[in-house]
Amino acid sequence: MIVPLVCLVLGVFMLAATAFFTLRDNSVATPTVSIGGAYALIDQDGKALTPRELQGRPYLVFFGYTHCPDVCPTTLMEISQVFESLGPAAKVAALFVTVDPERDTPAVLKDYLSSFDQRIMGATGPRESVDAALKSFRVYARRVPGESEAYTMDHSAVVYLMDKQGRFVSGFNLQQSPQQAAQSLKPYL
Repeated sequence: MIVPLVCLVLGVFMLAATAFFTLRDNSVATPTVSIGGAYALIDQDGKALTPRELQGRPYLVFFGYTHCPDVCPTTLMEISQVFESLGPAAKVAALFVTVDPERDTPAVLKDYLSSFDQRIMGATGPRESVDAALKSFRVYARRVPGESEAYTMDHSAVVYLMDKQGRFVSGFNLQQSPQQAAQSLKPYL
């Protein structure tokens, strides 16, 4: 009876000591992940687009494509509703970067984005430029073969929040009401 009790007490003591020494040392650096950075794309008007064009305002970044049947138009509509909740004077932007530059030309993006808030910009470019942007934002995208030209794209569906200097802040939560999402964006304006 005494041996199991001693083992239990020693076990609890060892666990408490381990927790104490682990939690006490807060000098351990946590790793940071670099998201975003330099990219050189083309906007929906055919003009060069780099992070410099978006500086001075917070912006959201979303990767998708115009032939997307559900996630992309839904996300862009949700972003539009958040921007509407902020009001027309809010200095904010969103960047919709295509994962399908072969079909998503500037003209196609311009037509597609006309259904959403005007503060949402489109971005495309040569495949290597788009791939560099995908890599810098750590986005997954892959072409899924279909019949003839009717293919789809698998892709990450994260919305990134970038600050006024173009630095990554966090993923942006659209799983809340547009008014709540707008409130969470206001501190960055």
